[in-house]
Amino acid sequence: MANLGAVSDHDVAARLDLAADVQRDPHRSDWFGLRTAAWTGNACDRKRNASACGRTSASCHGANDWLYVVVQEAVWVDLANRVGPDVGVPNLATDPRVATIGERRKNQQLVWTLLNKFAEKHTKRELMAILNPLDVPCGPIMSTQDLANDEHVRGRDMWVELDHPQRGKWFNVGMPIKLSASPANIKRSPTLGEHTEEILKEVLGYDGGKIESLKGAGAFSAPKKVAA
Repeated sequence: MANLGAVSDHDVAARLDLAADVQRDPHRSDWFGLRTAAWTGNACDRKRNASACGRTSASCHGANDWLYVVVQEAVWVDLANRVGPDVGVPNLATDPRVATIGERRKNQQLVWTLLNKFAEKHTKRELMAILNPLDVPCGPIMSTQDLANDEHVRGRDMWVELDHPQRGKWFNVGMPIKLSASPANIKRSPTLGEHTEEILKEVLGYDGGKIESLKGAGAFSAPKKVAA
């Protein structure tokens, strides 16, 4: 809408840079956790889920290491032939319990158990390297720390360092929607009264004498406490 407004006002279209995954893909990243980390300084635990449509979060080797996997009909045979021998079921692709999509739905827990058994031998990146050549849809479920240190995230200015005179240096989440004609500038919050004089002079047009008079009258300070 902001881009359309710019076209209407100036007859010039701004380049829109928008990454959908950066906004809201809970399966592949932890942006809520990153925002929470920015607010509290604490990382969030991730949750896992599964569905009857063939999606699950595979538990990989390493603490709290997950990969989101979609077991599609088109890739089942190649996936089963790769996973089966390593988990003690060499004929997994044709095993009657999971050979068809209908049976896999009925025995979904078995599929996830075997997939997790296979995944626990690998990190999420190693597992991706195995599944990608098989065309199995998958993606890392990134922790708060993963996101904060991700080269792509930092390259898109989605994890921005700020310096506050009271809080000190800290990080905050950037703007996922980027317009070339009106870039967002992520700034720290102001301190109490930091811009009072600037607003009085530049917005209201008060001169120095009037500002000092108002200051002397206590217009810009908390009222004095009166003893009971």
